Amino acid sequence: MSVLADRLDRAELAVFASGVVSMGLEILAGRIVAPQFGSSIYTWGSVIAVFLAALSVGYHYGGKRAAEEATNGRLVRLLLGSAVYVAVLIVFADQLLASAAALPLPARLASLPAVVLLFGPPTYLLGFISPYAAELTDREGIGEASGRVYALGTVGSIVGAFGTTFVLIPSLSVSRIAFALGATLVVTAGVLAWPSDRRATLSTLVVALLLVAATATGAFGYTARGDVVYETNTAYQDLAVVDDGDTRTLYLDGQRHSAMDKSDPTRHVFEYTQYFHMPYLLADDPDDIDRVLFVGGGGFTGPKRFAAEYDASVDVVEIDPEVVRVAEAYFRADEYDVTAHVGDGRQFLRETDETYDLIVLDAYKKDKVPFQLTTREFMSLASDRLSPNGGVVANVISAPTGPASQFYRAEYETMNEVFPQVYSFPTTDTNVVQNVELVATKRGTHVTQAELRERNAARDIGIDLGDAIEQYAVDVPTDDVPTLRDDRAPVDTLLDPMVGQRYVIEETGNVTNATDSTDAPTATGVTLAARVAG
Repeated sequence: MSVLADRLDRAELAVFASGVVSMGLEILAGRIVAPQFGSSIYTWGSVIAVFLAALSVGYHYGGKRAAEEATNGRLVRLLLGSAVYVAVLIVFADQLLASAAALPLPARLASLPAVVLLFGPPTYLLGFISPYAAELTDREGIGEASGRVYALGTVGSIVGAFGTTFVLIPSLSVSRIAFALGATLVVTAGVLAWPSDRRATLSTLVVALLLVAATATGAFGYTARGDVVYETNTAYQDLAVVDDGDTRTLYLDGQRHSAMDKSDPTRHVFEYTQYFHMPYLLADDPDDIDRVLFVGGGGFTGPKRFAAEYDASVDVVEIDPEVVRVAEAYFRADEYDVTAHVGDGRQFLRETDETYDLIVLDAYKKDKVPFQLTTREFMSLASDRLSPNGGVVANVISAPTGPASQFYRAEYETMNEVFPQVYSFPTTDTNVVQNVELVATKRGTHVTQAELRERNAARDIGIDLGDAIEQYAVDVPTDDVPTLRDDRAPVDTLLDPMVGQRYVIEETGNVTNATDSTDAPTATGVTLAARVAG
C-alpha cells in the first residue's frame, strides 16, 4: 500500500481502494445472500442494480458537496464509515437477511430488500470518494482530474473483481473475505491520516480493532439442523456438511443436495436417488449396463451405491473440485471403486473416448441450472456417447403440473426430440416443487407401467422400485413449452414460476423435508464469523 501511495496522491489512493472494495463487496454479496434467496438471475440482477444505484447516488451527492466539503479528513471518515458497516455485516448479516426475507414481496423481488439493507449504505459512502478525490487531486484541469479518478476507480474495480473471484473466494471464508475488504479501507484511511491528523489516526485504530473483534466473534458450530462438520466457500458455491444424528447432509448454497446414513453409507436417504436404478428395469437385460457416468457428484450417493451393487465401472464428472474432496473426506466416496473427474460435464463428454451404457444427470439445482446441460445439442452429445441400448436419467427439480412445471416439461420435450423413448417419474404424489426423474433410452420399444411392475418382481437389481413405478407419468403436455437449444434456452424464464415455492424432498421411510428459498434460514444458520476457511 505504501509503494502505491508513493505513485498516487492520497486522494487518488482512496479512489483506487474504494474501487477494489466496492467490486469485492458486489461479488461477495452473491455468496452472502445465496443461502437465503438462491443465486438465480433475479438475485444477481438485484445485486448489480443496487450497487450501481448506491454508487450513482453517492456520486451525485458527493459531486454536489465536493467543492465545499472535500477534505482529506472527510475521505478518512468515509473510508472508516464503510469499514464499520463491513464489521456490522460480519456479525449481523444472517439476522439482517432473515429480517428482510420476512417482507411480503413477490418471489423474484424477495432478495432486493436484503441487498439494499446489507450493501446499500457502504456502497453509497464509497460513491462519495471519487468526486471528493477529483476536487482534491493535484492534477491540473477538470478533465485531467476527472479522467484520472475514473481510470483509477475502474482499475481498482478490476483488481477487486479478479482478486475476490480468483484469490479470496477460493481461499477464505466469507467473514475473512469481508475482513480483508474492510482492512483495505482501514489501511487506506490510516495512510491518509498519518502523520498529520492524530484524531483520524486514533479513529482508524479503533475501527481496526472493531473489525478484528467482529471477525473473531465465536464460531458456534451448531445449528437447529445439527452439528456443522465442515463449511467453506468454493469457487462455485457455499458448501456445508452438517450432521443430524446418524444422517450427514451436504448443503450447497443453502439447499440439501446429498445425505448419507453414517451407519449405512450406500443406503438411499433421499427418495429420488432410488429412481437412478430405473434403467435396470427399462433395459432388456440389466447386465448390459456395464459403464455408468454421473454428471454431478454431490455426496456421491448414486455412484457409491452403483459401485457397491453392480458389476459396473462408475465414473463421476464434477465441476467443483472441493465437492469431490468433501465427498471423499466426509461421505466415504474414497472407499468405493468410483473414478472422479473434475471438469464441466459437457466438455468431458465432448472430449472423452469412452462409451457409456447409462448417463445420470444430477447437476441441476432448483434455481441454478447450467443451461448447457439441458439443450438438444447436449442431449445429442450424450446420445452419441451411449451404447446402442443406452439411456440417460435427468434429475429435474420442478412441479409435475401447472406453471411451476415449465422447465420439467421443456426438458421432457427436448429429450423427446433426441431419444426414441422418454419416461417421467415424479417423486411425490402432490403437485409441489420436487425431484422429477426423466429417463430416456435409445431403444425404440416402449416399456409400459405393467411391464415395469413385472420386471421389478422378477429381477433382482438390489432395490425394490415398486413405489417408484407407481409414480409413472404419461401424456406429459409440451405444446406450450419450447425445445431447449444452445441458441435459445430460456431456462431462467422457465424456472421463474418456481421462485419462492417450497421444494419438497421425500426421504426413505416416509420422512419429508421441505425447504423454501425465500423463507428458509441459511445453510447452517451460523453467522458469517462462524464460517470455516476453505
